[in-house]
Amino acid sequence: MHQDVEKILFSQEQLQARVRELGAQITRDYAGKEVAVAAILRGSYVFMADLTRAIELPITVDFMSVSSYGSGTSSSGQVEIKKDLSDPIEGKELLIVEDILDSGNTLYYLSDVLRARKPASIRICTLLDKPDRRTRPIRADYVGFTIPDAFVVGYGLDYDEKYRNLPYIGILKPSVYGG
Repeated sequence: MHQDVEKILFSQEQLQARVRELGAQITRDYAGKEVAVAAILRGSYVFMADLTRAIELPITVDFMSVSSYGSGTSSSGQVEIKKDLSDPIEGKELLIVEDILDSGNTLYYLSDVLRARKPASIRICTLLDKPDRRTRPIRADYVGFTIPDAFVVGYGLDYDEKYRNLPYIGILKPSVYGG
């Protein structure tokens, strides 16, 4: 797996340090409140696990699974909810946790769907922001790192369901995905 990575963008240590900073910021911003954390599966599972341990507030955790990629490397533009939230969010402070904000199609769609359920607020925390690829008017409230337009894997992010278990985030060699 490591041989398929062209370059490491963020080491395990850099990721852990930034996640602690995000957790501290979220703790300050939501002081005195309970937060409903909704992770978007599958790519955000590693980030979400580390992030929730860094938030020093009462939280609840839930998951959604959506698809907009299939097995390709760019968004299809069609978003499908495969697993919805298990718990109601009406009146709650909702924090959506995502692995990467790329085109914005998924989060734009989900924000509309979730806003209709009347949470007290909705904020987005993304590990990676790739603004060069944005096609929708959406931004994250909390960003781990802003990255260039490259195909990245590791720390939960995949290509064709592989590489999620790499402890760092790296740029995948184009020869691996035919790019």
